[in-house]
Amino acid sequence: MKNSDLDKKDLQVIVALAKTGTGSSEKLAEETGIPKSTVHYRLESLREKGVIKNDVFDIDLEKFGLNLTVISEVNANYDEGYHDEVGRKLVEVEGASQVYFMMGDTDFIVISHLANRKMVEGLVEQFEAIDEVSRTSSKFVIKTLKNEPRPMSDYDIDTLLREL
Repeated sequence: MKNSDLDKKDLQVIVALAKTGTGSSEKLAEETGIPKSTVHYRLESLREKGVIKNDVFDIDLEKFGLNLTVISEVNANYDEGYHDEVGRKLVEVEGASQVYFMMGDTDFIVISHLANRKMVEGLVEQFEAIDEVSRTSSKFVIKTLKNEPRPMSDYDIDTLLREL
């Protein structure tokens, strides 16, 4: 294991957190087969190490009303440090949930969760208002096939032990 701070039990707890979506020591003990007191100790230790950042309640965005997912490709005029400046401006765009600086033909990918077409129009207008932005291309998601907010649940414990 490359990250000597985490052992197999830590990874079992982390994967169980991802799968169950709860920080309940009792439920995590049921999921992992690790004693409840050990799970509690591991959770506290992972919090102290900064591996676990918070106790977030997931919200179903569609039920909340943000039922349109828009993926936008944003290209900007190249200049020294442009990615920092344009990236900062994109992060400030209302509705931009995720902003990624990319390698390849697209400079940035912005993922937004919006309620209606009017909000989409407003999003695009905000992109166009950024002087350095040269071109955008936005796409609506028709159907979400997978949106895993906790990617650790996609891995087998042995893979994590081997690769981390």
